[in-house]
Amino acid sequence: MAKRTVVTMPGDGIGKTVLPEAIRVLEAVGFEADYVHADIGWEFWCKEGNPLPQRTLDLLEKHGISLFGAITSKPKSEAMKELSPELQDKGYVYYSPIVGLRQHFTLDICQRPCITFQGNPLNFIRHGAGDSIEEPIVDVVIFRQNTEGLYGGVEWTNPPQQVYDALMTHKKFVDNFGWAAKEDLAISTRIFTRKYSERICRAGFEYAKKFGYKRVTLCEKPNVIRETSGMMLAICRELSKEFPEIRFDYTNIDAQMMWLTKDPENYGVIISGNMFGDIVSDGFAGLTGGLGFACSANIGKNVAIFEPTHGSAPKYADYEVSIVSPIAMILSACMMLDHIGETAKAAQIRKAVAKVVLEGKVRTYDMLKMRGAPEAVENGAASTQQMTDAIIAAL
Repeated sequence: MAKRTVVTMPGDGIGKTVLPEAIRVLEAVGFEADYVHADIGWEFWCKEGNPLPQRTLDLLEKHGISLFGAITSKPKSEAMKELSPELQDKGYVYYSPIVGLRQHFTLDICQRPCITFQGNPLNFIRHGAGDSIEEPIVDVVIFRQNTEGLYGGVEWTNPPQQVYDALMTHKKFVDNFGWAAKEDLAISTRIFTRKYSERICRAGFEYAKKFGYKRVTLCEKPNVIRETSGMMLAICRELSKEFPEIRFDYTNIDAQMMWLTKDPENYGVIISGNMFGDIVSDGFAGLTGGLGFACSANIGKNVAIFEPTHGSAPKYADYEVSIVSPIAMILSACMMLDHIGETAKAAQIRKAVAKVVLEGKVRTYDMLKMRGAPEAVENGAASTQQMTDAIIAAL
């Protein structure tokens, strides 16, 4: 069988550190691939005015599978200040490259598992009856619609006249915002389409059926955001008729953030739009070890990109000895293996991670609840490379 080609996009900050560690684990488990580097991130914004060059899009179009590290994104005003002087005032506008990738390749299915590893000192605990302490096993997979909603990029400051005129036809806009001067308005839209709402909802139900989850929950806000959240709720209710063995319910995002710390073990698959999916997935990730364990997949029809959900953490990137956990990146690589049918190798790696976590002999600074400082390794924390070594040894 010919080797598969995987496009690697380390990106910024610790992305450049953790992605090579994931490749070490993939090689150790016997996964053979050719890895092709692709440019993405802040460096290319600063010197080219484009954090997502066309050459990178071409590589992804050709090969279809990618491992992605992390990127640095900054507010509009800061981004403009860091643009190379020769590119200033040339009309360049910074736009998040990961959002750009999701929209360019229609990577509309975002999958984020939040699963407890036993023995992790960062796992959520709660008080039980009497003086008992309970540590519920969390096994939740969030299906986040990835290309629409508030992250769709349809927004304006001082909107064009035709946009303003259209908004003025809506009574709520006239009553609540008609008093404001046009140049003082900043407007972001939340657009859902039936096609892609149906795709994410169906993906969630089908995943639940395939892997034996008994409950699917839509986490939105249909009591207030009636049109967009309401459409997703109506779609889920109709789809649930095809899956009678699965319990379907829905929660409001604000209430869900309370309930997830009351009974997180009672949830299975959660479906959300873009913004609320981002929020609830970080919330559940906090119950299973935090962003050091948070992996994700961005899946479209022809391209799939796998990434940890932590950021680039630039303050850690220049430490002489890296202290960040590579586990989220390694688990993201496992999701890639699952996607391409290498499920046995993915299971081997997850089993090795679970063994290392349970034994507790090798722990990064976050697992030891240390401050993320350069001296963490001197104080007993495992370095990034030492954690990878331990996982490879456990294979």
